Amino acid sequence: MPIPSKDISTYRPAVGVAVFNKEGKVWLGKRFGEKGVYTWQMPQGGIDKGEASEVAAARELWEETGIRLKDITPIGEVEAWLYYDFPPEYRGAKAARGWTGQRQKWYAFRFHGNEKKIDLKSHGPQEFSKWKWADLSEAPKVIVPFKRKVYERLASEFERFAHPIK
Repeated sequence: MPIPSKDISTYRPAVGVAVFNKEGKVWLGKRFGEKGVYTWQMPQGGIDKGEASEVAAARELWEETGIRLKDITPIGEVEAWLYYDFPPEYRGAKAARGWTGQRQKWYAFRFHGNEKKIDLKSHGPQEFSKWKWADLSEAPKVIVPFKRKVYERLASEFERFAHPIK
């Protein structure tokens, strides 16, 4: 997604994390308290002021899933920032905090830890109620529609990681 023609300073800087297991499946979490089909996503969140995007990715992953650095290996990233706009009805919501949308830097990791240690309650407010390993191609179908183009781009960019490792 190219940079929008709008003022990019109105887009919240954020990160997203795609975690692949050795079978090539990607980690998806069901948003806590949400109902319906479009409630699954990969870990993501804001970049704190002065924080490097790589550090934010590791922090968000740990806060939302309990997955620690020792349990993952970096395998790739999307070079460009990916943008999405919040729909008009969402912009007044607390989660939007006055932003037009988000600009996200995405990273891919290979998970090699113990799945039993994935802890959705590891830190602060719970983001996800449950999680699963899924085909990467499923992710754009289960994400909220306003984020779909980003997830379609991720499915293309990270497809090379969506295969079993030998």
